[in-house]
Amino acid sequence: MKQNKIFYAIVKNFFKIILFIYNRCTSKWLEKLDPNEKYIVACNHASNMDPVIIGAFFPRRLRYFAKEELFVNWFLGTCIRALGAVPVSRSDNASAAGALRGFMKLYQEGNDVLIFPEGGRTLDGNLQPLEGGVAVIASHTRAPILPVFIHGSFKAMPPGSALIKPTKIKVTFGKPLRFSEEVYKSKEGRNIIMTALTNSIKELEADK
Repeated sequence: MKQNKIFYAIVKNFFKIILFIYNRCTSKWLEKLDPNEKYIVACNHASNMDPVIIGAFFPRRLRYFAKEELFVNWFLGTCIRALGAVPVSRSDNASAAGALRGFMKLYQEGNDVLIFPEGGRTLDGNLQPLEGGVAVIASHTRAPILPVFIHGSFKAMPPGSALIKPTKIKVTFGKPLRFSEEVYKSKEGRNIIMTALTNSIKELEADK
């Protein structure tokens, strides 16, 4: 366990330094993270770099699902696994209900979890409509949702690109969203959660 923590710290700081030097990557926090809370980290998705960027700049180890093709390369697979990635095949992830159960299990095991609520990478660099899965997870777990926006990763490595450009990257961590029991239990609760999350991420997108 101690060796795993040391390796995680090495990988995390390695990517943080590389991103800082090559992409001048910086992070901004709108509210201090509560050490006693575990979060659903909900981030826009424009590049395969995104999980690595978040993993490097979030202060704790995040757990998230990544397509198994990313683990074919030994170096990349080893690094993202250290940062918290869990390999999943297309068939395993085919069922939306199965994916949601997987995320809830990771959270209930005491982990911060990372989810990309757009459902996939944007193909034009613009924020896509958010899917409702994050609201389902939050409703079942009562987890606070931490909205995040990454500026610059699309230009640095858009879908289909194998090379990373030295484009400036900025990560903005928003204010956590917390909801009352009335919201979680109401018929409109999930719509309320998704509206709040969409508005928060759009505000972060506008903060360039």
